[in-house]
Amino acid sequence: MMNIEEIKRNTDLVNSIDWEMTPEEAVRLYLEWGNNWARGNYVIRSKDDVSHYFVVNTWKEEPVIYFIRRNSDEAVELAKIRMPKDLKQRFLHAQGRHKGVWAVEGEVKSWLKHKLNVH
Repeated sequence: MMNIEEIKRNTDLVNSIDWEMTPEEAVRLYLEWGNNWARGNYVIRSKDDVSHYFVVNTWKEEPVIYFIRRNSDEAVELAKIRMPKDLKQRFLHAQGRHKGVWAVEGEVKSWLKHKLNVH
């Protein structure tokens, strides 16, 4: 698995990140093809259509950020990124410590963009 520094060094990969992709939207686009015509202009046509995005997974004790590559065939975890302790605590408090897979938003998104030098 990659780390955040390896992602940062790959300009093409950084430029391909869809910062607005959510886990729910990824499922709708890549697994529920029949719903794609109803929303937006982006339509998945083949396995060659790919999205790169981040999610926060809270199923285990410690929340972890995953960098995902998704197409209609599979979702691959390209990187596993640990949050700084203070950010992790604020994230857990804000989302109520519920288990799940969450979109990166707010402070987590800002932290990732800062780490990747994305403005």
